[in-house]
Amino acid sequence: MVEKRYKWTEGATLEDHSRRKHKILREYVFKYLIVRCQLPQQSRFRLAIVDGFAGGGRYGCGAPGSPIIFLEELRNATEFVNAQRAVKGLGVIEIECLLVLNDVDRDVVEILKGNVAPLCGAIKQAVPQLHLRVEYLNQQFENGYPVVKRLLSGGRYRNVLFNLDQYGHRHVDHKTLVDIMRSYRSVEVFYTFAIEALISFLRKSEPTLLATQLAHVGLDGDDLEGLKGAMNKRSWLGAAERLVFEAFRTCAPFVSPFSINNPDGWRYWLIHLANFYRARQVYNNILHNNSSAQAHFGRSGLNMLSFDPDDGGMLYLFDEQGRHRAKGQLLDDIPRFISESGDVLGMADFYENIYNITPAHAEDVHAAIIENPDIEVFTPAGGTRRKANTIAVNDVLKLKAQKSFFSMF
Repeated sequence: MVEKRYKWTEGATLEDHSRRKHKILREYVFKYLIVRCQLPQQSRFRLAIVDGFAGGGRYGCGAPGSPIIFLEELRNATEFVNAQRAVKGLGVIEIECLLVLNDVDRDVVEILKGNVAPLCGAIKQAVPQLHLRVEYLNQQFENGYPVVKRLLSGGRYRNVLFNLDQYGHRHVDHKTLVDIMRSYRSVEVFYTFAIEALISFLRKSEPTLLATQLAHVGLDGDDLEGLKGAMNKRSWLGAAERLVFEAFRTCAPFVSPFSINNPDGWRYWLIHLANFYRARQVYNNILHNNSSAQAHFGRSGLNMLSFDPDDGGMLYLFDEQGRHRAKGQLLDDIPRFISESGDVLGMADFYENIYNITPAHAEDVHAAIIENPDIEVFTPAGGTRRKANTIAVNDVLKLKAQKSFFSMF
C-alpha cells in the first residue's frame, strides 16, 4: 500500500475522515479535563499530551489540526472549570501541560511553530491558570519515542495522552504501544491507521490470526484484492472489528475497536486505548454525542463482538435508533451477566468487566439496570436506588430471588 502523506507545505487538504476524528478528539479532550478536575480540594492538575504525527497545525482551508485542537481545548476547559468553581465558591485550579509535538518533516515543524506560537501567546495573556510548555521534535516517531519518555520521566508526568495519527500502520510498533500503556498508569492513546496497512502487517507477523478472523467473509490473509470489494459490506466491518480487537487487546485493558464511519467502505480505524474503565465509559458517551462518526457492526448490548454473521448483525452508529436497540439487549444481557458471577456484583466490578465488551452509553446501561424487574441496586448504606442517574460506583447489584428471565440452572 502506498501511503498518502499530507502536503503541509502546499496547504494540506482536510479529508472527511480526518474531520470526523478531530471532532471526537476535541470533545474527548475537553471532557477528559472536566472529569479530571472536579474534586473540590484540587488546586492543580498536571498532564502531558504527545502528538506523534503533529503535521503543520492548520490545513489549507484554515481548519485546525490536532496540535491547535489540543491548545484550544486546554484553554476552553481551563476557563470552563474555573468558571464553574467560582460559582460554587471554590478556589482556582491551575493546569500544567507539557505538549510534545513531533513531525518527521523539518519544514512542517517550522510551519507548526508559526501556527502554535500565536495561540500560546494569547493563552499566556488571557488564561494565567493554564501553564504550557511546548517541546518540538523532528524525528520518525519510533526514533523519537525514547526522547519523549525522557521528557515525561524528567517532568514526572503521570497523566498522559498520546495522539498517534499515522499515515499507514508501520510507523508505530506494537511493542511501543504496549510500552506506552505499561509505562504510565494514567495513560490513553488515540491510534489511527488504515485497515489495509494493518492487514499487510498482520499477513507477515500474525498470519494465523489474520486467516481465522477473515475466513467467514470469504477472504484469506493473501487476498488483498478481494478485500477491496468486501470493505463496503457490513459483514466485512464485523470481521475487521474482530480483527482489530484481537490485534490490540494485548496492548491495553480497554480497547475501542470502532472504525471511522464511511458507507462507501470502512477503511480507517480510530481506536482508543486505556487502562481504566472510566476512560472507555467517557469515550463511549462521546461517540454517542457524535452519532455516525464511528461505526460498529454486531451486538449493541454486552458481548458486542459475539454474533453470528449468518443471523444478520446490525450496524450500530451510536445514534438514537442504535441506543434503543442497545437498551433492549441490555435488559436481557445484564441479569445474565450478574448471574454468571453468582447473584451479587459490585458496581465497580461490573464496570470493569463490561466496558470492553459494549458500545453502549452509560445512561442506557443504568436505565436498563433500573428498569429491569430482576435487578435491585443497593447503596453502601443498604438503601435502594430508584433512579438511573443516582447509580454510583460504590453501589451493589443484586438479582432478585424470583427471576423473570430464563435461569441457567
